[in-house]
Amino acid sequence: MDEAGLRAAAFGAGPPPGRRDLAAAAEGAPRRRWLAAVLLGAQGCYAAAATLLGGLARGRDRTLAALALATLAAHRRQLGGHAAARPLDGAALALVGARPADPADQDGLDPAGARADALLGLAADNLALGRTTAARRLLAAATARSAGWRAEVRAGWVGAEVELADGRPEAAVGPAERAAELAAHRNAVRHGIKSHLVLGAALAATGDPAARERAVGLVEAALDHAARWELRSLTWPAGLLAADLDGRRAAAHQALVTDELHAVLLRSDGVGRRLALESPWVPTGGCSLAHTRHTDIRARLSQKKPPDRVKVEPKASDRGYGMSPGCRKETP
Repeated sequence: MDEAGLRAAAFGAGPPPGRRDLAAAAEGAPRRRWLAAVLLGAQGCYAAAATLLGGLARGRDRTLAALALATLAAHRRQLGGHAAARPLDGAALALVGARPADPADQDGLDPAGARADALLGLAADNLALGRTTAARRLLAAATARSAGWRAEVRAGWVGAEVELADGRPEAAVGPAERAAELAAHRNAVRHGIKSHLVLGAALAATGDPAARERAVGLVEAALDHAARWELRSLTWPAGLLAADLDGRRAAAHQALVTDELHAVLLRSDGVGRRLALESPWVPTGGCSLAHTRHTDIRARLSQKKPPDRVKVEPKASDRGYGMSPGCRKETP
């Protein structure tokens, strides 16, 4: 699969790459390796993605190094490690600098896109750690100048989550709607799924019965599409949100979350797995996932050979805020 095919899979409606395609990309040019890491992360294969991103982060290309660091930060957030993600986002911003640059790549694989990724990641990190004012400031810096469609979609997610954290769900609907519309316009499947999860969370939080009914439909469709496209980074958070919204099917959704999260953790590196198991909202988070299911995941994992053990910060600093982990997972 060439770079165009990898881009279509990562940012459009291209078919998911097979193992051979990803293996070939992982041995290719730096930009292809980054795209492979994005795709691996989307599938929940965090260990393989971390290996690629670590190499790119140490490379000579400062833009790709920044993109790699911001992507690794996103993967840490997706497993509950907001405090662990923040220094990675900070390092990414330091590589590209605070001064805005003109966008040169359609998908943001340029200094402007890398800067936006870092700033939006920092906003998400601070928001999840309860620093709403800092998150607003970083979001404003990220959106002060255009950095391409991908940054605009992600800004919609963060903007919606900021409003949810401030107790303004009605104000959260607008940014989420715009993100969903832009993702649809770009035919960006993965970004569209995530946008519908954010929009569903915002609509449900308004308390309006009609809005909640729409939210149920959006989240159920997002869960179905995430499963169809093999996006395990989104299936389990979608299941958590679906369990909250539809009590009649909560048990089925909770069982799905357990299975999907178990598969994700088995494919995570040592740091990612540790962050997830220590996180106060993975898998319980804002949704009513039974404690016995968390115990079941731990029991299953204990039967597997553990990955390399890497010391990480204690879980107390990773306590999240917001409605649902499905809305706090920023993705490239």
